[in-house]
Amino acid sequence: MLSVRGLTVVGRHGDLVPPTSFEASAGSLTLVRADGQDERTALALAASGRYAPDSGTAAWGTPRTARKDLRALRKAAALVDSPGINEAELHLSVRDLVAEDLALLPRRHRGATDPRAWLTVHAFEDVAGEWARSLPPHRRVELLTELALADPAVRLLVVDSPDRHSDRAGDWLPRLEALAGNPGRALAVVGVVAEVPRGWEGAAAVVGNAAPAEGAECGDLAPREREEVRA
Repeated sequence: MLSVRGLTVVGRHGDLVPPTSFEASAGSLTLVRADGQDERTALALAASGRYAPDSGTAAWGTPRTARKDLRALRKAAALVDSPGINEAELHLSVRDLVAEDLALLPRRHRGATDPRAWLTVHAFEDVAGEWARSLPPHRRVELLTELALADPAVRLLVVDSPDRHSDRAGDWLPRLEALAGNPGRALAVVGVVAEVPRGWEGAAAVVGNAAPAEGAECGDLAPREREEVRA
């Protein structure tokens, strides 16, 4: 389970992500509303272990030390389609994107995965020659989440702003629900969104919903230690 407690990310002019708390357990989809792309991306980075929060905690499983929490979270989590971070580049076809992402898998999983076979097995051979960024929104989220799951160690998906590609929740919400409800692989799924879709009855949170954390937490590292963790 992902447990976020009083997580804060500080920007140049104050809190980029004000104190925020939520949980995401295996088999569930949690939607977190955040205002502005910078706020959403900062939260997605911290919730996936790619950025050490400036205060508060983000932990996967049983809490340990700050460094061990961050490493465990980074290993378990995949950050999906984050603008300016790991979204598909303009010049990449679907075929090239798949080859590039599979090449970045941990070495122990890399050799058994052939891009052409992957495209066929996962039913993307029909769009292999198209630009990845030009895919319809529902196909884009299908492709990028499926690529994230090519790493067998992934237990948590943090999807950054899936609603930025379409104003129809039907283009991305059913896919995230299906991933969370897949009985063959226990996944926790977090969608960081501009708006929680009307009628959503599942787990939800809003950035800034927590009081400032007290005591020594995950983010309460000295500046030098924090930079070392992020490296």
